Amino acid sequence: MSTQRHETVQRAGDVPRPRPREGGTALMTEHGRTVIADTVVAKIAGMAAREVTGVHTLGSGMTRALGAVRERLSGGTSPTQGVTVEVGERQAAVDLDLIIEYGVSIPDLASGVRRNVINAVEKMCGLEVTEVNIAVQDIHIPGEEPEPEESRVR
Repeated sequence: MSTQRHETVQRAGDVPRPRPREGGTALMTEHGRTVIADTVVAKIAGMAAREVTGVHTLGSGMTRALGAVRERLSGGTSPTQGVTVEVGERQAAVDLDLIIEYGVSIPDLASGVRRNVINAVEKMCGLEVTEVNIAVQDIHIPGEEPEPEESRVR
């Protein structure tokens, strides 16, 4: 993470406090500090990745298997499935595991996902996104969905 220079603001009787230089993030100001949890950044990144046409779902094989169990129990998928983030005071790094649709250009899709994730996280969190690493784990082929299991109990 890079260090950011601060200018000091001092008023009579005040203890000097750092203020972000022009163009810096407002997460630390003279009025206080805003802390953004990793899960918040992960949810934003996951939602932004899912918005891109060609992304079927997020998660690797094991993550999706656990997610399927959680989905059955809770009735919904986790927005952070397939997303790992590292969040600092001013920067964030994102790792995504993608399942993509068959026929989509992987380089073009990766570029679109990166752009969407960076824009969403930077706009909503004010954090500089240093990297978005993408691992394409599988390709979804239409008609390849597993048959829904019939319940043994009614």
